[in-house]
Amino acid sequence: MTPTSLISHLLEPFGYAFMQRALLSCALIGFTNGFLGTFIILRRQALLADALSHSLLPGVAVAAIFVGLSPGGLILGGLIAALLVALGGQMLARNSRLKDETAVASLYIVAFAVGVVLIRFSRVKVDLTHFLFGNILGVSDGDLWISYLTAFITLTSLAVFQRPLLLTLFDATVAHASGIRVRWLETGLLALTVLGLVASLQAVGVLLSLGLLILPAATAYLLTDSFPRMLWGGAVIGLLGSVSGLFLSFFANIPSGPCIILLLALFLGTAYIFSPNYGLLTSLLRKRHFHEESLERWDGHQEHDHRFPTSKD
Repeated sequence: MTPTSLISHLLEPFGYAFMQRALLSCALIGFTNGFLGTFIILRRQALLADALSHSLLPGVAVAAIFVGLSPGGLILGGLIAALLVALGGQMLARNSRLKDETAVASLYIVAFAVGVVLIRFSRVKVDLTHFLFGNILGVSDGDLWISYLTAFITLTSLAVFQRPLLLTLFDATVAHASGIRVRWLETGLLALTVLGLVASLQAVGVLLSLGLLILPAATAYLLTDSFPRMLWGGAVIGLLGSVSGLFLSFFANIPSGPCIILLLALFLGTAYIFSPNYGLLTSLLRKRHFHEESLERWDGHQEHDHRFPTSKD
């Protein structure tokens, strides 16, 4: 294959309007979720985000029953359902012996089951797998505008409230004492998480949307100790993984959602093995030794234990 024909072959997807929309949607969603995922990981809310992703299905099903597959209706239905599960879990935990994780997990699995049942009664006949695993090639102009809006709201909000959010993430008590409305910030971050998950529905579906939110940021977390680098690195990794996964799925003729997630998982596995500071290979090659200060402390203890007793002893 000549270089010219190779370039033509690689540029082939751009000749289709649906691929152009899918490519732009992947870039927007991947970058936005990678950026947002940094805050989710530092807040240690990955499992909560997983619960919320499964909670989207009943809201999407109800929207499909009453308004069909309208992008606005689907995003509103998913947003309401996920927020109800999140707030309901908090209320259940505060008024019972159940912990937050148990309460949310109990509600989200019930919500997911209800969604599977309700989707059978939708006004339009749609394959359930499209909701579960996504169908990025079916992105419409309305879905694309939702991606634009989600990216603008998420990135703008996180940029404006970055400093108080960071203080809240690392020490909520100090943040509250400093006059920061911690509960409002936590609720806002929760709403942005739901918004990011809903925006990912068309790309990777309910079951895989968590991967697009967590995997890029987790990869960046293994590669750097710098918050700005993790923030922007996660966004870039999300963008590259989403776009590359879309291209790979096009040429390999495999579902795009799982392909994107598996490629992001490959990035994470590579970082886990080859990370300069925290990689498995680095830890195996690094020579085991005592830190000089620890060694001095150890020698001091040894001298104390073996010294001859005195009259004061």
